[in-house]
Amino acid sequence: MKNKPYPLKFTPPWEKNAGFGRKHKSCTRSHTKIIANPGIVMKVLRRKKIVMLLAYFLLVALTMLNLANYKWTKEPQQCNQPMQGVNFQSRSDIRYLYKAPQVKNRQLVYVLTTWRSGSSFFGELFNQNPNVFFLYEPMWHIWQKLYPGDAVSLQGAARDMLSSLYRCDFSIFQLYNSPGGKNITSLGLFGAAINKVICSYPFCTSYRKDVVGMVDEKVCRKCPPQSLQMLEEECLKYNTVVIKGVRILDVNVLAPLMEDPSLNLKVIHLVRDPRAVANSRIKSRHGLIRENLQVVRSRDPKLRRVPFVDPNHKMNKKDGSDYHSIGAMEVICEQMSKTLKTAFHPPKWFKGKYMTVRYEDLVENPIKTVRNVYRFVNLSANHDIEIFAMNMTTGSNASSKPFIVSSRNATQAASAWRTVLNYQQIRQVEEYCQHAMSLLGYLRARTAGEAKDLSRPLLTVPKI
Repeated sequence: MKNKPYPLKFTPPWEKNAGFGRKHKSCTRSHTKIIANPGIVMKVLRRKKIVMLLAYFLLVALTMLNLANYKWTKEPQQCNQPMQGVNFQSRSDIRYLYKAPQVKNRQLVYVLTTWRSGSSFFGELFNQNPNVFFLYEPMWHIWQKLYPGDAVSLQGAARDMLSSLYRCDFSIFQLYNSPGGKNITSLGLFGAAINKVICSYPFCTSYRKDVVGMVDEKVCRKCPPQSLQMLEEECLKYNTVVIKGVRILDVNVLAPLMEDPSLNLKVIHLVRDPRAVANSRIKSRHGLIRENLQVVRSRDPKLRRVPFVDPNHKMNKKDGSDYHSIGAMEVICEQMSKTLKTAFHPPKWFKGKYMTVRYEDLVENPIKTVRNVYRFVNLSANHDIEIFAMNMTTGSNASSKPFIVSSRNATQAASAWRTVLNYQQIRQVEEYCQHAMSLLGYLRARTAGEAKDLSRPLLTVPKI
C-alpha cells in the first residue's frame, strides 16, 4: 500500500499562522513590560548619579592640586616689577606678547605747567639728556580733535592718554586721528620736529642723541617717518620717560597715576608769575586763540569779576583778544590753587612725588636749579647740560617767534610784564591769582608806580 504524500499547506507570512501550522508570537513588544519592574530602573539611575558625583569630585581635586602646585613653585613678584617671561600688553596684536620685558625701576616724570611759563625751555633740559625719552605736548592731539570742548571736561581724556604713553603704548594717538586719514607716524606727533629721540638714530641720521644741542626743525622734517610701533620699541629701552604738558590743569587729576604701584610717577610743577604769564599770552595771542577759548569756557559765570578796562575806555578788537588771554588766567590760577593746596597738605600718595620749580629761580640760578631737578628724578646733570642751561638763559639773540626756544636774557624777560601791562590788567590778574601768588611768593603791586619801579622786587620766599 502506497503511502499517501503528506499534504503541505503553504501559508503566507503575513497571515497569523504562517508556516507549518505553528503559531508565531508577535514581534510587537508591550511598552508596559519595560517599566514593569521599577526597582531595576531606580537602580540604574542611582548608579549614574554616583558615577557623576565621583567624576565631579575628581575634577575638583585635580583643580586644587594644580593650583597648589602653581602657588608652591611660583616665585613672589613685586607689584611695580614686570612679570618675567611673557610681557602682557593691552594690545591685541600677538607680536606684542613677545616683546622684551620693560626696564625695571623706570622713572616716569610729568612736567605740570601752563602756557607761556617757560616750559619749552624747561622741557629742553630733558630733551637734551641722552638717557631720557622725552615727549612734547602729546595731549595737543586731544584738544584739537575734541575742539571746542572746554578745558576742564578734557582732563580725564588727557590722563588716560598719559597712562598709555607711560606704558609705551602709542596706539592711543590713532583715537584722535582724522577719520579716514593715514596712520600717524613718528613725524605726525606734535613737536616731533624738535624731539631729539625722533630726530636721532635709529629714526634719523641727522643728529646724535648723546650730543647736546638744539634741533633744527627744518632738518628734522626731512627725516623718514617711522611707525608708532618702532617708537614704542624705542621707548621701552629708556629708564626715564619725561612728558611735558600744559593741558593738565590740576595735579589731583593725576592722582590715579601717582597712586598706581606699577607706575613710578613724579610730578615737577613749573610755575611763573601769573602777571608774566598773562603778558606772554597777550603777546602770543594769535597762536593761542583756540586754547584761550577752550579755557575761558570753563569759567564760573556766577563769580564777580573786576572790570577789564576803564569804563571810559572804548573797547576795540585788540581789547577783545586780550580779554580772552587774561580771562583764561582765572581758570588757570583756580586750578593751580587746587594743586598748591594739595602740596601744602600732602596726602600719602603725594609725598615724595612732587616738586615745585619757579621759573624766576631757574633763570636766576640755572645750574643749581638743574641739579636739584635732576636729583629729584634720579638723573645726573653732566657738564654739557649745565652749560646748555646757562647759555640759554644769558644770551641776547632771542627769537621773535613766541613758540621757539632760543637763547635770551631770561632774567630781563621775566620782569618785562611790569613795563608792558597797564595797571588795570595787572589788577585783574592779581584778583584772579591772589591765592596762588601768595603761596608761591609773588607780591602784589599796590600802585601803578610800584609796578613800574623795577628796583623794587616783587618776589619773595615761597611758602611751599
